Amino acid sequence: MRTSQAVLIAFSAATLVPVAAHATHHEKSAAKPAEKSLYDRLGGAPAVSAVVDDFAGRVLADTRINAKFAKSDPTRLVTNLKAFVTVATGGPGEYKGQDMKTAHTSMGVTEGEFTALVEDLSLTLDKFKVPAKEKGELLGALAPLKSSIVEVPGNATGAPLPADFKPAPAL
Repeated sequence: MRTSQAVLIAFSAATLVPVAAHATHHEKSAAKPAEKSLYDRLGGAPAVSAVVDDFAGRVLADTRINAKFAKSDPTRLVTNLKAFVTVATGGPGEYKGQDMKTAHTSMGVTEGEFTALVEDLSLTLDKFKVPAKEKGELLGALAPLKSSIVEVPGNATGAPLPADFKPAPAL
C-alpha cells in the first residue's frame, strides 16, 4: 500500500464518529470516560517538540524535498510546525502561522514531494516508537492538507523552488 493511501485510510478511520443520538439512557450512563486528546497521548509539549525537531531536520536533509525550503526561515518553520501540530492534536494554544494554502502557494509542490514529506514524518514517528493508533491519527489529521499544499500532479521530487516564490518573513 502506498503511503498516501495509508494516510487517507488512517484519516478516514480517525474521523469516524459513533452516533450517540440513538443510545439509550442506560448506554449513555455506562459510556467510558472520554479518551485523552491525541496531544496528551503523544506525550504533550515535550513529545511534540522532539518529534517536530527530528522531523524538520529530516525534511531539511531530504534531497527529495529540501529545495522547497531553500528560502524558508528554519526557526519560523519549526516554531509554526510545533504550534500547528499542537493545535491539530488537541493541545493548548493557538496556531498563528499562515493557512496551508497561503503558505504553499507558488511553491510548485508536487504530489511526490508531499508523499516524501509524509514518509519523513512516518519515519520520525517510528523513531520515537509512536503507537500505531496515535501514528494513524496524526497522519490522518494531516491528510486533508494535501489539496491545500500540492500544486503539481505527479510523482516527481526534488523540483527546485520557483525563483519568484516569496516566503513568509523570518521570525
